[in-house]
Amino acid sequence: MPVFLNPKHPGRPRRCLQIGLVNNMADAAMEATERQFLTLLEAAAGDVPVCLTLYALPEVERQAESQHRVESLYMGIERLWELPPEQFPDGLIVTGREPLTADLRDEAYWPSLERLLAWTQMHARSTIWSCLAAHAAVLALDGIERVRSQHKQFGIFTCEQTAPHALLAGAPASLRIPHSRWNGLAADQLAAKGYQVLTYSGASGVDTFVKQDAGLFVFFQGHPEYESHTLLREYRRDTARYLKGEIESYPLLPVDYFDDDTERSLREIETMARASRRERLLGEVSAVLGRARIDNTWSGAAAVIYRNWLHHLNSRARRADIPKVAFRSAKVALRSRSERRQLRAR
Repeated sequence: MPVFLNPKHPGRPRRCLQIGLVNNMADAAMEATERQFLTLLEAAAGDVPVCLTLYALPEVERQAESQHRVESLYMGIERLWELPPEQFPDGLIVTGREPLTADLRDEAYWPSLERLLAWTQMHARSTIWSCLAAHAAVLALDGIERVRSQHKQFGIFTCEQTAPHALLAGAPASLRIPHSRWNGLAADQLAAKGYQVLTYSGASGVDTFVKQDAGLFVFFQGHPEYESHTLLREYRRDTARYLKGEIESYPLLPVDYFDDDTERSLREIETMARASRRERLLGEVSAVLGRARIDNTWSGAAAVIYRNWLHHLNSRARRADIPKVAFRSAKVALRSRSERRQLRAR
């Protein structure tokens, strides 16, 4: 059964969970982020119809092609303020964005993000704040500052469950979750402000944490939505930046991600690049990465967590005109079948 982005479309099913994705990612990652969350929601939802609406903050600058995509597929966040209560999303997912300023409060989008945060506190049953959005949210809510690490937390990290919670029902005691960040949040500071840490890695720190207010706020410092090759593409991008002289430090290999042969070959290229920075070495990096075997060890646990989140939304259905949905299995789609195919082909 197709589900459409436009809530007024005549083919829209009457019974569905309404999810809003506020996608703040940079142009290069915008479409991949759409696809990642679309795929994860599909894996999590099963037969439960889920309507996915894309939202954009007005202050996030886009190049012409990406701006055209926003105008074609996205709603401005101001539309959210105008919705009547019966059309409020059941849940929101908010992504982060690489900062342009030292203080997140100086980012151009900060006023809109604060208003979005206030709206979710009043109207959303639950909101997921992803990575950099999690940092921005706890800063705005409780003044908790993120702390820069000595090196980038980059790779697949084993995270242990530290507290029971319905979000983790059916998930393994140890979860492998992708992380890609320079900054982190201290567990003791979060606890002091009423947050509950659910999963923690001895190597990378806090992973998933929550706070219950009027609704449930869920925070991921990691990226359970990542596809198999997302970290690979990021490593290639950062290597290209080094070889072109745009950054000074050669990027770290992602932890516990590549097979041994790939790691060995990449370290050999790194040794050559450190001895003589040559842009042509990027071709050798690309050739090695093209042969890499990536074992996706996190998608199963990610689907379980998101399935529990959707179940949380479904079990708290509050709109009398939309009955609770039988929670078995569903499709998530955008405005039409053709748009879905276009997203997956990219």
